[in-house]
Amino acid sequence: MTDTTDVVRLDDLADPTFTAEAQQFRDMMTMMAADCPLDAAALHARASADTGLDDFGPTDYCERLDVLLKALREIDGLNGPGVVNFYGQLLQLLKNRLLLTDLLRRHPEIHDIDLLPPVVIVGLPRTGTTHLHNLLAASGTFRTLPYWESMEPFPLASEAGIEPDPRRTRMDVAVSVMNIVMPHFPLMHEMTTDHVHEEIQLLANDFSTMYFETLADVPAWRDYYEAHDQTPHYRHMVTQLKALQFLRGGRRWLLKSPQHLEQLPVLNAELPGVVGVFTHRDPVPVVLSMIAMITYSARMHRSPVPVEHIAAYWVQRLEHMLAGLVRNREIIGRDRSIDIRFDDFMADDLGTAESVFALAEEQLSEVERNKMADYLAAHQRGRLGRVETSCEMFGLDPEDLEARFAPYTQRFLA
Repeated sequence: MTDTTDVVRLDDLADPTFTAEAQQFRDMMTMMAADCPLDAAALHARASADTGLDDFGPTDYCERLDVLLKALREIDGLNGPGVVNFYGQLLQLLKNRLLLTDLLRRHPEIHDIDLLPPVVIVGLPRTGTTHLHNLLAASGTFRTLPYWESMEPFPLASEAGIEPDPRRTRMDVAVSVMNIVMPHFPLMHEMTTDHVHEEIQLLANDFSTMYFETLADVPAWRDYYEAHDQTPHYRHMVTQLKALQFLRGGRRWLLKSPQHLEQLPVLNAELPGVVGVFTHRDPVPVVLSMIAMITYSARMHRSPVPVEHIAAYWVQRLEHMLAGLVRNREIIGRDRSIDIRFDDFMADDLGTAESVFALAEEQLSEVERNKMADYLAAHQRGRLGRVETSCEMFGLDPEDLEARFAPYTQRFLA
């Protein structure tokens, strides 16, 4: 795979600028903000009105939602578009809970489904996880979670069986708007309606995931999240995987999320026999790339954007996550796990995919191999260009970064 030479420098991270078309969307959202309160009672009422349902399942999530809402309301510089954006996302999570509870009531046999041990890709963003996820998914061997399904996993009763699926249509619109407001985001993390997405979105339906940290600067939420055992929330995710398999079939799940780096004991306990695929890359450029993505997307909800504050937060957060990996890597035994270095993967994409198939004891036919080759031909690395990053952009010291991540580097990249 080859890189293009198109390089974008994000020189408006702290004080974002928008095209006229993007500003039109922002102005419209600002006008809507008064009708989108970040209030639990209002969100619950709207979710029930939209679905015609009122059973949200076990109510323990309410405390977590309250903590998150308070943290969101306290964001410095939170603007109208941000309020509408967060309101819409939280509303959808509540609707997902309503729809799942109703589905389980009507089909309790979902609980009896036995999941095959999934293949789970574990690594930081920018270490090849997304590329590997989509490459393996292209084979057709595994059950995966497309972006549209991750956001609306369970259909409304009034939309069940309609083609084209209204959930896909809504996602087409959402992706289009996102690309207008954040035109450089696809260079960092390409998102399309059918793009294979992460199960971290399912964890969000139980309001317990580090995913919320990537959406906004919410240290109070992080403290709450880190203080609680994530076992029940991974168990809730497993129930959703069963429900999705019940609705749309599939034999064996292929999953991926950086959250698992610090939750390996829980992942291993709640998905017995899980096959772990760990991706590794020099953490310094990885951290810079991730910070660029998060500070860039922060323009969706706040102004100005405190770039250096966010950068410092994520350096500390990623250091903590990688320490969890160093501490718990061996929980998933070597007989069902593999470590993949980014450079080795880039040098031999198909060979790496074949090694994962072998580890998972999955047969790889010529048809499946050709499907992956076709995917590679259409998704050359850097084909959309790339975003320039540097320590100077974020007020970071490269020597300090290298020292912070030395335990991880020495363990997996020496």
